[in-house]
Amino acid sequence: MKGFHKLTSTISLTLSILFLFGCNYEDVSAVPTTHLCRPDQRDALLQFKNEFEVLNSSVIYNRCINPLGNIESWMNNSDCCTWDGITCNPKSGEVIELDFQCSYLGGRFHPNSSLQNLHSLTTLDLSQNYFSGQIPSSIGNLSLLTYLDLSFNQISGQIPSWIGNLYNLTYLDLSENNIFGEIPSSFGNLNHLTSLSVGRNKLTGSLPITLLNLTKLSYLELNFNHFTGTIPPNITSLSNLTKFYASYNAFTGTLSLCNIPSMDTVVLSDNQFNGILEFGNISSPPKLRVLDVGNNNFRGPISGTISKLTNLVDFDLSHYNTQGPVDFGIFSHLKWLEYLGLSHLNTTTTIDLYDFLSYFKRLDALDLSGNHVSATNTIPVSDPPLLNWLHLSGCGIAKFPEKLVKTQHIGNLDLSNNKIKGKVPGWLWTLPKLVYLNLSNNTFTSFENSTEHGPKHRASMMYLLASNNNFTGKIPSLICDLDFLYTLDLSNNNFSGLIPRCLGNLKGSLLDLNLRQNRFHGGIPENIFEYLRTLDVGHNQLTGKLPRSLLKILVLRSNAFHGPIHHTSFPKLQIIDISHNHFNGALPSDYFVKWSAMSSLGTVDDQPGEMYMGDPYYQDSLVLMNKGLGMELVRILKIFRALDFSGNRFEGEIPRSIGLLKELVVLNLSNNAFTGHIPSSLGNLTALESLDVSKNQLSGEIPQELGSLSFLSYMNFSHNKLTGLVPGGTQFRRLNCSSFDGNIGLFGPSLEEICRDIHMPRPYETPESEEEVLSWIAAVIGVVPGIAFGWVIGYILFSYKPEWFINPFVRSKHRRSSTRTH
Repeated sequence: MKGFHKLTSTISLTLSILFLFGCNYEDVSAVPTTHLCRPDQRDALLQFKNEFEVLNSSVIYNRCINPLGNIESWMNNSDCCTWDGITCNPKSGEVIELDFQCSYLGGRFHPNSSLQNLHSLTTLDLSQNYFSGQIPSSIGNLSLLTYLDLSFNQISGQIPSWIGNLYNLTYLDLSENNIFGEIPSSFGNLNHLTSLSVGRNKLTGSLPITLLNLTKLSYLELNFNHFTGTIPPNITSLSNLTKFYASYNAFTGTLSLCNIPSMDTVVLSDNQFNGILEFGNISSPPKLRVLDVGNNNFRGPISGTISKLTNLVDFDLSHYNTQGPVDFGIFSHLKWLEYLGLSHLNTTTTIDLYDFLSYFKRLDALDLSGNHVSATNTIPVSDPPLLNWLHLSGCGIAKFPEKLVKTQHIGNLDLSNNKIKGKVPGWLWTLPKLVYLNLSNNTFTSFENSTEHGPKHRASMMYLLASNNNFTGKIPSLICDLDFLYTLDLSNNNFSGLIPRCLGNLKGSLLDLNLRQNRFHGGIPENIFEYLRTLDVGHNQLTGKLPRSLLKILVLRSNAFHGPIHHTSFPKLQIIDISHNHFNGALPSDYFVKWSAMSSLGTVDDQPGEMYMGDPYYQDSLVLMNKGLGMELVRILKIFRALDFSGNRFEGEIPRSIGLLKELVVLNLSNNAFTGHIPSSLGNLTALESLDVSKNQLSGEIPQELGSLSFLSYMNFSHNKLTGLVPGGTQFRRLNCSSFDGNIGLFGPSLEEICRDIHMPRPYETPESEEEVLSWIAAVIGVVPGIAFGWVIGYILFSYKPEWFINPFVRSKHRRSSTRTH
């Protein structure tokens, strides 16, 4: 009986446990496989999928290290709660999270997107895709959203004010788009917000005072916009703010920092702050670890209070106009510094490099460029910091700081714009971590071979910049041993000989090659073109035919290249300058059809957020004829497009397809043998600022369509055979009269207005040349003496029309020779 009771108790206990388990089964086994998502949720998701297209990952720039959701894997007949990127509420079956980060989705947002039917969404992440158009108003119906990330897309338009109605938001990221306008004041309603990012857009206006209501905010990013005005002093009301990024804007006024105890990071560089940088009252060391206020308009003495910022790890005060001596001892208390930027302080104090470095033991990166630096101390600090990053550009240094650089740690070294001469030391090539080396603008004469300093080492160098020196002879073979070389700039030297074929062995690495202004001859090795992004070999003695490649920038200016070019096309080319060579032949009418990079601004492999061509280590530069002048472009905007075919032997008509290159800013076809009419399709080039078709054999009228190009400020049509009415646009009335020289058939009010000060006959009223009139007068003067002479002069003055004396196209010595620039 006792055993039976024990058995009964056991069974009862088991049944109780099973009962309890059953009652709570829904809670402990909450998996989507047992609770199919609601049909309306599935339909909304499928409709959303159909609103966009899935792009081919092989033809777009892949920013994503690990792409996430795969929307193509969705199935009509399966549980949507198991689909990639979807999370459901296990009880209701409603979709609560949508994560399509890095899903290769593209297309324009629909104003009434089906997203509005996912009314239980708390998380929406569409970042790092290719969505365009305005933020859809349907998102405004998702009142439960706590997390909204639309960053790294191509969204345009203004920030809608209804975002301020999403009261539950704690995280909002709209960065890396094309959004313009101001931050809506309704953002002040988002009092649960802890993180706000709107960086790298085109936003304007001042910092909304309503943002100071966001007392829970810990992260605020405003970088790379066009914000103006001041930072309000009561920003200290954001007592939980730890990270504040607002660099690359136009903020003004004075600045007082360190008054928010929680602040860890402040990045306000590249603005227009002025006055003396204040740090407020610091009674105890603040938590501040990162402070970047470089490249502003601060002036005056550097506050000694800096010495109390003892927790600083990263500090940049570059371009602070000290206007006098500096006590560099105030930095000696910053023992935790790893990065220090003190470039261009405009101080009279000379920095003793080795003494200064004795302050720091953890320093990894130092920038003293643009200051007076002494690196000749014969007793260097016994234990210098193991610098990885050292910039001493423009410091007046006359010799290599060998004791400091000759370590196994240096990775980024800039000694440009100094007075260092002789050989580049061979031990540089033995440094295993040296990635970036800038020796430009010194007086080096040759490269010392690394074999003179021990076993040959294949360095990891990726950027070698040695322009504007006195190098002679051939390019040293050691450069071809740099297996990972991305950029090689040897421009403005006296190198000679052939461009070495071994540069072609750097396949997959060499992207930028600049050999401009040397004395190279022969051809360009064809094996170097497969991966090149930019090539500038202008002003050499090179020959051969136009290379075929996938370049973005091609400069062959002032060489001896020859032959036709009608078989080449450049779909990625944004700038081409093949001027002053011997190219010839006619260009087919469809020649520019495939030049797609000049037809649109956006290229699919452009990295977002970067304004200039190149990369952070090397930005492309070139010399280009623009508006009649040779202009050096030190940094080239990604939106810049230019085509210069001048000074060759091209013939035939200008291809009509040139009108497809609608993003062209500069077009120069001068000094060739083009014939026929100027194509009216040039009127499609709405971004054009400079047009030169002078010194050809063009005939017919100047297209009236050019009069509507509002950015076109420079034009030159001189020395052709043009006739007819000159367009009447404002741009034409601002030109110099010389822009029409040598076209005797042109006429019209625009021409009369700009040439009215030149007293010669109009081209359409001139029966004979002025030379003929003067010759006839001279003959009469030689034959008829005395009174007859007076009679003849009187007859001429009263018989000939005065308009004959205002033709600007007859005698060159009366023409204006200056070229007006804008």
